[in-house]
Amino acid sequence: MSTITRPMKFISGLLSDKGLTKKAYLNAITVVLEYGASLIVGFLITPLMVAGLGNYLFGMWQILNRLIGYINPVSGRPGFALKATLANQQASTDYDQKRRYVGSTLIIWILFLPVLIVIGGTISWFSPYWLHAPSAYIWIIRVAAGLLVLNTIANTLASIPQVTLQGENLGYKRMGMSVILVLTGGCFTWLALYLKTGIIGVAAAAVISTLITGSFYLWVVKSHTPWFGMAKPRLADTRQMLGLSWWFMGWNLVTTLLLASDVVVLGLLNSVESVTNYSLTKYIPETLIGVIVIIIFGIMPGLGSIIGTGDYQKALRLRDEINSFIWLVATTLGASILIWNRVFIGLWVGAYHYSGSIPNLLIVVAAMQLALIRSDGTIIDLTLRLSQKVLLGLLSVTVSIAAASIMVGVLKLGVAGLCLGIIGGRLIISVGYPILINRFLGVSLSSQLNHLFRPGLVTILLFSTTAALDNLISNTVERGITGWLMFILSATGTGAFFLLISFFAGLSGDQRRHMLRRVQTVMTVHE
Repeated sequence: MSTITRPMKFISGLLSDKGLTKKAYLNAITVVLEYGASLIVGFLITPLMVAGLGNYLFGMWQILNRLIGYINPVSGRPGFALKATLANQQASTDYDQKRRYVGSTLIIWILFLPVLIVIGGTISWFSPYWLHAPSAYIWIIRVAAGLLVLNTIANTLASIPQVTLQGENLGYKRMGMSVILVLTGGCFTWLALYLKTGIIGVAAAAVISTLITGSFYLWVVKSHTPWFGMAKPRLADTRQMLGLSWWFMGWNLVTTLLLASDVVVLGLLNSVESVTNYSLTKYIPETLIGVIVIIIFGIMPGLGSIIGTGDYQKALRLRDEINSFIWLVATTLGASILIWNRVFIGLWVGAYHYSGSIPNLLIVVAAMQLALIRSDGTIIDLTLRLSQKVLLGLLSVTVSIAAASIMVGVLKLGVAGLCLGIIGGRLIISVGYPILINRFLGVSLSSQLNHLFRPGLVTILLFSTTAALDNLISNTVERGITGWLMFILSATGTGAFFLLISFFAGLSGDQRRHMLRRVQTVMTVHE
């Protein structure tokens, strides 16, 4: 075999989609590439937005995104129902039925469209008053919010081809091109800032990017899913999808509140300017640990097909592997962020935007907690039993918002109080969701708790140590780090060190062997 053929065969083996593990790996690689492009775009665009919009309008942009995000559930979220249904019935060859599911999804979108327009228009009109905006900004904020509502409407429809690919476990078919689309969207945002169009131009750039992305996914799904199309659904099909959509709509409300309530509470009860510093401090924790979430979303359709066939023992083993992976990556990244976030912000936008050591620690803990919650939430989606999940989630976010509001508005604890309130409220689903999953899979909670002590102890030791060293290390290294190259090399070195500690100290021998076996399976070259 020639020296050229060997590497080509190895690369071909890596890109092979034979088996669920290979598909899960390819899906994960695809979303990591896409998310990596988003990180690059955000890294480059955010300082330009802070400089171009100013502290006030940048903070307002963050709040508007969250406020308009609250109307996402009003769209009915039919795409989520379609994705979960296709994942659960992945082995089915009844393509007419699948086309009827797509038809039902479109009907549900049409049914909810008037409600979405009315509520979105109301929020757009009154948001300047709610946020006590100066009179000069009232119409600017209204138009920008209206464009974000339009983007929500377009995204709900444009996502149907994308969720079809994901539900059929073919998300990796978009590999490469989706990265270009993310970069293109970043270019539109840059152009809006360059032309000094303010937040209205940035919002218009988001709408254009959504339309282009939807057109791309329509082309991809037609190329790789021959059955894709729309058939007139039966009444029973629409009822089934609508029933799921109601619960997915409820869950989307929970997710939106989980992700967006912090910024809104801080903006309403503290100040718009404080949102800027908070958003910049949590940028790295939120985006890097967000990598975990998108990887989980990429591999979950394969687990859905296993649950759909009733092989609960295999599903349980895979869930344990997924949780081990989440813990390993989140602990490694979290410890690294606790040391380097201050330095990163100083190089990126200026150290005066750093919220402090304690808020930094609490932001990292909240991000790790959210990653685990969303993983368990996605597993519950695949069972198509959403009622208890949604009700628990609504209780949790209600407690979170109430606690955070008291901490910020009454006790004046700022960002630290905000995070404490959110973390405390989320404990309801941090405990509740594993109980629901264990009940469905027929596993006792006590057997699962036995696996938590060792990794939990390692996380506490690493996080407490790195948080305590934040000031000392940051003050020392800031004088020695003169640029991004030195920062990247230093952060990578400490990240590798924390990875080794977490892998050997936090995982059992069986967990390490299973994880290495998965890596070996992915690297196997099929003849």
